Amino acid sequence: QVQLVESGGGSVQPGGSLRLSCAASGRIIFSINVMGWYRQPPGKQRELVATISNDNSTNYVDSVKGRFTISRDNAKNTVYLEMNSLKLEDTAVYYCNARRYVTNIIYDYWGQGTQVTVSS
Repeated sequence: QVQLVESGGGSVQPGGSLRLSCAASGRIIFSINVMGWYRQPPGKQRELVATISNDNSTNYVDSVKGRFTISRDNAKNTVYLEMNSLKLEDTAVYYCNARRYVTNIIYDYWGQGTQVTVSS
């Protein structure tokens, strides 16, 4: 119903930058309410990084505020995560998420994940 394909991960030194992209496709993408990025560091649980709603309101976890920027290009059905001033603790697999609200039910769709490694 919704397919998400991430790209842009890689290895970078501390202080560097990366830009992640998430392309959405599928016959019901018009009904997506919120797009977001989550990450799962090694040995830890998946955590929210940033979200962007249909009205372009954004939300960030405190640890990335001022360093990461989430944005969207509706014409391309693509969401981006611009990551600057990367730190060692940003190392994780980053997952794109699409969320739909249908009455009282939440539907979540996930991409396959892209590895981001920050190391010196």
